[in-house]
Amino acid sequence: MSGAERSEELYQRACRVIPGGVNSPVRAFRTVGGTPRFIEKAAGQYLFDVDGRKYLDFMCSWGALILGHAHPEVVAAISRAAANGTSYGAPTPDEVRLAEAITRSYPGLEQVRFVSSGTEAVMSAIRVARAATRRDLIVKFSGCYHGHADHLLVAAGSGLATFQRPSSAGVPQAFVDCTRILPLDDEAAVRELFAREGARIAAVIIEPVPANHGLLLQRLEFLGLLRDITREHGALLILDEVISGFRIAQGGAAETCGIVPDLATFGKVIGGGMPVGAFGGARALMSHLAPDGDTYQAGTLSGNPVAMAAGVTTLELLVRDSAWAKLEALGQALERELAPVIESSPFPLRLVRIGSMFWPCLIESGPPRVAATLSEKATKRFAALFHAMLERGVYLPPSPYEVCFLSLAHTEEDLRTLAKALRESLAVAAREVP
Repeated sequence: MSGAERSEELYQRACRVIPGGVNSPVRAFRTVGGTPRFIEKAAGQYLFDVDGRKYLDFMCSWGALILGHAHPEVVAAISRAAANGTSYGAPTPDEVRLAEAITRSYPGLEQVRFVSSGTEAVMSAIRVARAATRRDLIVKFSGCYHGHADHLLVAAGSGLATFQRPSSAGVPQAFVDCTRILPLDDEAAVRELFAREGARIAAVIIEPVPANHGLLLQRLEFLGLLRDITREHGALLILDEVISGFRIAQGGAAETCGIVPDLATFGKVIGGGMPVGAFGGARALMSHLAPDGDTYQAGTLSGNPVAMAAGVTTLELLVRDSAWAKLEALGQALERELAPVIESSPFPLRLVRIGSMFWPCLIESGPPRVAATLSEKATKRFAALFHAMLERGVYLPPSPYEVCFLSLAHTEEDLRTLAKALRESLAVAAREVP
C-alpha cells in the first residue's frame, strides 16, 4: 500500500530485532496482510502514524482508553507522578485511593491487589482459588482468553472436558492437565463435568462478556448456572473483567448481570492507558495472600506510582462525567448510524454491541454466543474491508475476531464518518472478494 514508507522501513528494522517485528502477535497484520502502521502519537479519538496519516481510532488500545488518547487530566496526573519518581518499590497513597475506588464500585469486592497486566491478575487469582479450596482443577471456556499463562493456553480436544492439549508450543502437557475446557452456552456440559469432577474443581473462570473471539454475549441464565453450581460444589467463580471491568458499567459485568463472583480480575481501563492489572475478592479469600497467608504473589512494579495516578484520575473522571450513560447513548447512536449500512451490505454482516463495545460480525449464523471459526471467504473479506477502512482514515483492530471500542472522545459526527467509510469499504471488499 502506498503512503506507508516509514512504517515499512521501521517494520523491516523491527523484524531483525523483535520476533515478528512486533511485541504482541496481532499487531503484525498477519490476518489482514500488509504492513503494520507504526504510530507516532495520538490525541482524543485519533491516531497519527509515522508517515503523517491520521486515523479515527476504534481500537482504543484494545479497550484501555475509555477517555480517549492523551486525556489532558490523565496526562497531567502522569506528569506529576513521574516528576516525583517513576518507581519506589514501596507503598504509595494513590494505590490506596485506587483500591478504595475499585472496591467501592464492584459488587462483593472487599480487597484488591495490583499487578502489572491482565495475565498476571488472572494467574494470581487462580493461585488464590487453588489455595483457598485446596483443589487443583480449573474450568475455562472455549472462546474466552485469560492471558498467556501456561495452564490457560489450552485448546479443546475430543470430548472437550475430557481431553485438553496445549494451544501453544512450549507449554508442557502436565501444565494443562489440571485445566478443563467447555463450550460456552452449554449448560448440559457444565452439569456433566461437575457431576463427574465437582469435588476436584477449584474454580470456574469466564469472561462474563467474552470479547476475544468476537463479542459473544452470554445468556444471564448460563452465567447464573455457573454461580449456582460453583457454590453448590464448593468451587469458586472468577469473573475475568480485564476488558469489561469499568467499561460496560461502573461495577462491570457483575453489575449488569446481577452476579457477585468470588474473585474478579481487572486491567485495561483501571490503568488509564498505563500497564496495570488487579485481582480481588472478599477479605476472607484475599487473606490467603502473603504476607497474611501462605500464598505467595509479588511484583516489583505492582502499584507503580505513575500507573496508579493514571488509574485514580481515570476512574474519578468516569464518575464525574457520567461516563457510562454517555457511552451507552453513543452506542445507541452507533447502531442507528450503522443499521442502514449493514442492511444493505453486499455480504453477511451484523453488529453486536454492549455498551461501548461493538463487533462487526461476519459469521453468517447467529446471534453468536459460542466461539466459531470464520470461513476462508469471510476472513478474506475482512482483510479487504480492514484495508479499505484504513485507506479512508478509520482504524479497526486488525483481526475479524477482535472487538471495537468507543471512547468519550468519540462524537456522533465520528460515527457518521465511520458509517460512510464502512459503506464505501463494503463495496470495495465485495469487489475484491465476491
